Amino acid sequence: MAEGSLTVVGTGIQLASHLTFEARVALQRAQLVLCLVAEPATRAWLERLNPNTQSLNALYELDRNRSGAYEAMTREIVRHVREGLEVCAAFYGHPAVCAAPSHEALRRVRSEGFPARMLPGVSAEDCLFADLGLDPSRWGWQSYEATDFLIRTRRVDPSAALVLWQIGTVGSGVASAEKRPIGLALLVEALLELYPPEHEVVVYEASPYPSWEPLVHPVSLSQLAEKHVTALSTLYVPPRDEAVLDHTILNRLEL
Repeated sequence: MAEGSLTVVGTGIQLASHLTFEARVALQRAQLVLCLVAEPATRAWLERLNPNTQSLNALYELDRNRSGAYEAMTREIVRHVREGLEVCAAFYGHPAVCAAPSHEALRRVRSEGFPARMLPGVSAEDCLFADLGLDPSRWGWQSYEATDFLIRTRRVDPSAALVLWQIGTVGSGVASAEKRPIGLALLVEALLELYPPEHEVVVYEASPYPSWEPLVHPVSLSQLAEKHVTALSTLYVPPRDEAVLDHTILNRLEL
């Protein structure tokens, strides 16, 4: 039996146009493609690229929590590698971002001695930088998954930009189409301890298709509610104020 291998790739955000050349080659050469993507059109496009494509989305069962679904996906990927297949696992966006099965599958197959690699992809963060015209080096950049931000003690610098991922499912551990942002009010409450009620934030959602505009919805922090978000929404919180300059350091650097 041939030795199995695993290549993990990202499909990017926009259908077909964000796929890197390196990822496309990996998808075409694979004996089996296992995909977890947000749009049915992306799955259909992957099936045209490689007819031996199977979806992992069915493992999102209505009564299964998110961690259980991720474990099932990981096992499915690893199983086919053990069978001796050259597997390409394709994930929406960047395969390293908010994609627990990709990391765990790589860890397991490597621990068993199989060749494994991850290729980068275009992420929602990349799209956010472009669509909102942001340079993360200007003020600094703080990035957290929304539920993780809520349940852990985080030190937030209001003079730096803050981005919170997956606010459309904040507080939900359910891996299903019915998941809701049950913790959104708590998230707003936590942010109001750092920012004034009138502070304008942006609910953002990258465009899945080249011809569509991204969702960019400015709203006052105190008015942010469930009606403003979808399962794919990200929250961008601009800096509240400017960081104080250290003139001693400036002088030492002769700036």
